[in-house]
Amino acid sequence: MPRRKKPSVDLNKIVSLCKRRGFIFPGSEIYGGLANTYDLGPLGVEMVRNISDSWWNYFVHSKEEIYGLDTSILMSPKVWEASGHIQSFTDVLVDCKNCQYRTRADHLVEDALLKKGVVEKVEGRPPKDLDELISKYEIECPECDSKSWTNAREFNLLFETTIGTVTDGARTIYLRGEIAQGMFVNFKNILDTFHPKLPFGLAQYGKAFRNEVTLGNFIFRTLEFNLAEFEYFFDPNEKDWQEYFSSWKEEMVDWITSIGVSADRLRWRVHTDEERSHYSERTEDLDFEFPMGYKELFGLAYRTDYDLRNHMDQSGVDLSYTDYKSGKKIIPHVIEPTFGINRVLLALLTDAYREEEDRILLKLSPEVAPYKFAVFPLVRNKPDIVKKAREVYDHLSGKYHVSWDDRGNIGKRYLSQDEIGTPYCVTIDYDSLKDDTVTVRDRDTTKQKRVHFKEISL
Repeated sequence: MPRRKKPSVDLNKIVSLCKRRGFIFPGSEIYGGLANTYDLGPLGVEMVRNISDSWWNYFVHSKEEIYGLDTSILMSPKVWEASGHIQSFTDVLVDCKNCQYRTRADHLVEDALLKKGVVEKVEGRPPKDLDELISKYEIECPECDSKSWTNAREFNLLFETTIGTVTDGARTIYLRGEIAQGMFVNFKNILDTFHPKLPFGLAQYGKAFRNEVTLGNFIFRTLEFNLAEFEYFFDPNEKDWQEYFSSWKEEMVDWITSIGVSADRLRWRVHTDEERSHYSERTEDLDFEFPMGYKELFGLAYRTDYDLRNHMDQSGVDLSYTDYKSGKKIIPHVIEPTFGINRVLLALLTDAYREEEDRILLKLSPEVAPYKFAVFPLVRNKPDIVKKAREVYDHLSGKYHVSWDDRGNIGKRYLSQDEIGTPYCVTIDYDSLKDDTVTVRDRDTTKQKRVHFKEISL
């Protein structure tokens, strides 16, 4: 995909707009905040709901062979032992000996080499290799300029918690670091209740948690985040996995562009052998040009039969699939498309942000915009106009999420709605009392037209 000539918007402008207009707030702000946590405001939560609903409609409701689930955040720790996450779900940390600044070693090296103009593969490198790069290029601490670092070391990303009490014998369990395992451990339940034929998929979206050290890139990487993904099970003897892989790559791009992300800001990147997760035979990321450069938006992995086979071995439960024609048992293989919903939100805000001479606007697709329409009474001190405006509002809000705005003059109301991405503003005036017509203004063009209010639709 060709690189976009227009530079990406400054991330600080997105952060400012999100706080100012109620999309995203810093977590625990009145207590000084908690690093790498954020709360969705009224507009942000609407966008995330719209994104998630669009994803569900596209990948679940429109496909007969995809079944939805909503599995528990807390699972038996044996699940994470079998999946390999307790042993292999790690990042590499390094600390500055002078100021105790802690960061991911690969991110530290990657940023430093980028500034020096050095091209070197960094992601997925073991701690020893990262130590050598830090020493070779005399990488400085970004906080205090010291060059004195601890040795790089691996740490597990799973959050630990306990259930039970000390007297009852508290047990260590984990917050899920991915949402896939809930689908694998319910594989047999779906076979027994819905009797699907291969290929078929299990899908869900929900919270995941990772004890990561982040680079402070707003909501791009946080401790708690929303994922959407599905596991697509198939018989590797019937069809080559690469055909499924290519097909899902196309659908992933089709969906994200359908909700407003520009195709020319997307590119696929293949994971190196060192970078690829322990369960994957091939992984590709769909990268988006965020304000901080091209970074992962989605992931697509060929997980083979790794998960089902390991859960069979560890649980002792038969998770094989019996072919309805031949009676032959197989362990299905899996293609896994994964979607970071928080990152989709950030990508949409980045791509939609515009600065024009007299206004800031978000050119959001109506499908994901927090409000579809804003209803304005021309004046707020005329009961007849306010009553008519309420009639229009009630009519539209029966089908769409609609904003009511009667503050200040019309011009300021337009600018406010432009900045939060509302596609259309509907003004009720004196003529509306006579013939039920209203003025509809288009956000992107600012053009206006007069229509009967019951004819308004997306």
